[in-house]
Order: sequence, then structure tokens, then C-alpha cells
Amino acid sequence: MPLNPQRPIDELKELRALTSDENGAQRVAWTDTWLKARDWFRTKWQDLPVEQHYDAAGNNYITLKGESEKALLLGSHLDSVPNGGWLDGALGMLAGLEVLRRFAEQYNGRPPVTIRLVDWADEEGARFGRSLLGSSAFAGTHSIAADRIRTDRYGIPLEDALRRCGVEIDRFPEAEHERKNAAAYLELHIEQGPVLERMNLPLAVVLGTKGVERHAITFHGQEAHSGSTPMNVRHDALAAAAKLALEIRPIARKHSDAVCTMGSVKTFPGIVTAVVGRCETTLDQRDLDAGILATMYKEAHAASERFAKEEGCTVEWSRIWSIEPVPFHPTLVQFCQQSIEETAGTSHSLPSGPLHDAAEVSRAGIPTVMLFVQSLGGISHNKIEDTREKHLALAVTAFDKLAAKTAAWITQTA
Repeated sequence: MPLNPQRPIDELKELRALTSDENGAQRVAWTDTWLKARDWFRTKWQDLPVEQHYDAAGNNYITLKGESEKALLLGSHLDSVPNGGWLDGALGMLAGLEVLRRFAEQYNGRPPVTIRLVDWADEEGARFGRSLLGSSAFAGTHSIAADRIRTDRYGIPLEDALRRCGVEIDRFPEAEHERKNAAAYLELHIEQGPVLERMNLPLAVVLGTKGVERHAITFHGQEAHSGSTPMNVRHDALAAAAKLALEIRPIARKHSDAVCTMGSVKTFPGIVTAVVGRCETTLDQRDLDAGILATMYKEAHAASERFAKEEGCTVEWSRIWSIEPVPFHPTLVQFCQQSIEETAGTSHSLPSGPLHDAAEVSRAGIPTVMLFVQSLGGISHNKIEDTREKHLALAVTAFDKLAAKTAAWITQTA
């Protein structure tokens, strides 16, 4: 059973037909459709000489035991956002399964190192707003107290949804036991952005995941009648926020891969006949360099105070959430680059703006790298998400080469 890059593509189409509707993929974690996807996935490896189990956080492990207990982990996720695409997450799972098949055939069911394929539970966080749930339990970065009380739009608590699927949130720390003997982690994913398509390249090595600083920013002004209040005496909170929304763009553009986004603006009283007295906004800043991330935060904070003063307002900041930049392992980055060059001729490297389970695995001290494949139009989390099939086949081939190089490295360093 040599590597068959077309087989994962055919299986992805099969999964799409099973778990999507006219609006896109509906494999939201902790729902019946997600459980259906997992049941379907079970049929794809039952003939292999593997063992399967779910850990305490609902992560699904398929293990091909090797001569060494040292394990190469291949991972991704089957869950999707509502109305999602056919490749996000699922590509990594089906490609990983194909690589596992190749190891099983080449080594007659007993490779030099143990190969573990893991389907992380709830990577997207689409239903309860907590991304990387299963991988954070694996890494020991879970936040049980804050997460158990999260509810979906129908008021169902996260804890209850997990229990319905056989998972008890208080047992999350037990998932950390799965780190034993984990020697390296590899993940294949669509880029979800436009860089590779614009460069006319199919594949890229991921240098790491960007750090994130996410804040709520509230400008306080003075509500006033829009008809009777002269322009030069207004204390317009929205005006100050609007200036900041424009200023974050040059702040980000000073750095090649940095991004800043004000994605939410709420005004009060929020009526057409009133000057805005309070404006609540959010700011999301990302970069792979912790120093650049800190600089952008300071510059945005200073700019907000300057604009508040100009508009006769005040401003308050509060941190919503943050995660440090996660650079990937230099040796595995080199292996990934070599594998891409051997497969496609030319390699490119870039950081990942979106977060992935790989970031949590790397935070646990396990050597990690990701491989990206081009996304058409840079579109993801959308039913039109797509990648050329020839590029998908190249990605599976390169991922297999990366796995082979990494397994050999584990053997040499064990």
C-alpha cells in the first residue's frame, strides 16, 4: 500500500457529502453532525493494525505501535465552524491517515517509532467561543473554571454539552498523560490566506503561530443632541474610536507580517439623533515577534489617549485575552522546507496568523512544525473555501516526506 495522495482527496469529498449542506460544512464540535463525522472516520482505519482511544478531553487517538515507544504525532481536527469549508482541519486528518497507512505498509505494521494520529476536540471553538479546547487540555493550559460556565446561543452550558458526548470537564488534566513519549508533532493545514496564491506557490513551511494581544477599548464622551450641539464643542466618543481604527493600519504596516484589527464597534445611545457618548471597541493585534507585538500595543495605547484628548474624551483599556508567539522547532522547520523543495521545487516560509492546535502542542515543549497548502482566494471558514486538487496531492506527498524525515530524526535522537 504505497502512499496514495488521491485517496485523502476522495475521502474529503465523501466527508463533505456526509456532513455538509448547501451552506457548507456543519461539523461543529459537540453536535450530532460532528459525532457522525467521527463515526465515519472510524470506518477508515478499522482494517489497520492500530489501537484507538479517546482521552479525558475527548481527543481521539489512533496509534500504530512501533519498535520504539517514542511517538511521532500527526494531528488536526474534524470539527468545523458553522457553514464552513471542506478542507479546514479535515485535510490534516485525512492526510495524516494516509501517512499512517504508508508507515503501516512499509514496515509491515511495526515502524521504527510509534505513529499516533490525533483528532483534537473542538479546535474551532465555534459553539462556545473557546478555541483549542482539546489541545489545551493536552498541553496543560486548560482553563476549566472559566470554560465550564460558557454557554451557546441557546443557553446550553459547555459542561453539559461535553457530558452528553461522554466527556467530563473536571477530568481534563488527565489528558496531559498523552504527552508521554511524544517526540514530535506535525500538522498539515490550508493557509486560509492569500499569500501563496499571490506568489503562485503551492506549499509553505510555517515558522510559528503569531502571538495575540486582544483588548476591549472604551471611549467615554458626552451624549448630546445631534441637531443643537455645535461641532466644535462636541465630545464624540465615536470620532476618537474612528481615528484609532485608521491609526492601527500604519502601526501594523511598519512590520512585514504584523496585523491589527478593530473588529467590533458599539455606540451608545446608538440613535441617529445623538452624539455618541460611549463607544466600545475591540482591538486584535498579532505578530510572531514578541517585541513587535509589545511595541504595537504601546503605540496603539498612546494613539488612543491622543485621540481621546483631541475629541474631549477619555479612554479605558482592558485585556480580553492574550497568547505569546509560538515559534516552531528549527530542525523540523528545516525538514519541512526540504520536503517542500523535494516535492514542489520551491519553498516559502511564513508565520500563521490564525491559531492552531500545533501552538498548544508546541507550548507543551514538544518539537512542532506545520505545513501550509495554498488556499484559493485566501478564503476559509466559508463554503467556497477551496484548494486545487493538484496542490492537495502535493501537500499529502510533502507531508509524508516530512513525517519520514521526522521519524528518522526521532530514531537517531532517541
